[in-house]
Amino acid sequence: MTTPNHNITNRPSPKNGQPDSAVWTVERIHDLGLITDIATAAEIFGLSRATAYELAKNDQFPVAVLRFGSRYRVPVAAILHALHLPAGDEQPPDPPAAAVT
Repeated sequence: MTTPNHNITNRPSPKNGQPDSAVWTVERIHDLGLITDIATAAEIFGLSRATAYELAKNDQFPVAVLRFGSRYRVPVAAILHALHLPAGDEQPPDPPAAAVT
């Protein structure tokens, strides 16, 4: 059985000629489970790890961050919602309506 290759980039990475595994697809994000660490969430949003921790510390991370002692965790559903991607079997949220003039 083959899986469709939509949303997957198989172009070679300029560094090593291997496929670029740094591309975050809906499927890869879903595969994270219910929560992920802040470093992974930062990578999805295109942030550095240091910036992500600083934003989380100041309650400015793009989505709600859960803090357990010294550890930060990010709900995957919040990431999907912030990126306007479907969570589970639901349809993606409607984009904001354009202003009619």
